[in-house]
Amino acid sequence: MPDIFDQMKDKWPSTILSRPEVANFSGGAVSPKFLANCDSLKEGPAERFKIGKKTCYPVDSFILWLRARSNK
Repeated sequence: MPDIFDQMKDKWPSTILSRPEVANFSGGAVSPKFLANCDSLKEGPAERFKIGKKTCYPVDSFILWLRARSNK
C-alpha cells in the first residue's frame, strides 16, 4: 500500500511544484513563506529552479525533503 507521500505525488498533476502551490500540495502543512525561509538557510529541498520569477521544485525532490522533515 502506498504511503501518504506517494499518494500526494500520485494526485499532483505535474512533475514540478511551484513554491506558491506548496500549501495546496501539502494540505496546508507547509507554507510558501516557510519554504522560502528554509531555502534561504540552505535547508530546503535539494533541487530547485526558476521559471520566470517563480521558484519551482521537482516533486520528487520536494517529497524527499518532506519525508526527511516528517516524524512518520
